[in-house]
Amino acid sequence: MKTGILGGTFNPIHHAHLRIAEEVRDRFGLDRVIFIPAAAPPHKPMAGELPFKTRCEMVRLATADNPAFAVSGIEGRRAGKSYSIDTLRELRQEHPGDEFFFIIGSDSFLDISSWREYAAIFDACNIVVVERPGAEVPDLAATLPVAIASRFCYHPAEKRLAHYSGYSVYYLAGVPLDISSSAIRALARLGRSIRYLVPERVEQYIKEQRIYTDAG
Repeated sequence: MKTGILGGTFNPIHHAHLRIAEEVRDRFGLDRVIFIPAAAPPHKPMAGELPFKTRCEMVRLATADNPAFAVSGIEGRRAGKSYSIDTLRELRQEHPGDEFFFIIGSDSFLDISSWREYAAIFDACNIVVVERPGAEVPDLAATLPVAIASRFCYHPAEKRLAHYSGYSVYYLAGVPLDISSSAIRALARLGRSIRYLVPERVEQYIKEQRIYTDAG
């Protein structure tokens, strides 16, 4: 089975997240995409300290009508920070026959050398770098950390880096939805509409639970 992995705080999940997952699923012929909310993000504090369970529920609501999308609470079962390499290793143990495609925004990929055991991530799965507004990557090979650059061979026509493990790093451009969770939180806090930024079920859940408001 070909499985995509899309992690994030999902605070809240929005249409750009869903479109990215669908673009990657379609482009690489994936059987499914697993959304993995971060329990304790290692790189930045959780805005508003929204509970893990609440964020998982929003992701569940957002993906419920797509049979190719699934949600995993795997990072909520572990203590400490939610490191991607730990999640990947656990998923490979649970699904040894799957070929994994780790989906990451170009902004995060440019900073991947700061991730825990980042070199091991390239040994564990394929990586799909999705272009994000303001973080275009015209030369994928040039963005690699110097310490591991020699482990790759670049195929420019395919915008693909072949890693010596047999996995590849792909670059997916043209996913233009410029939606941010922080902007959605700000609108909700002011009592303004977030319609068409998030799925209808998520919008309703945020209203009912009074999430992102002072009373929520």
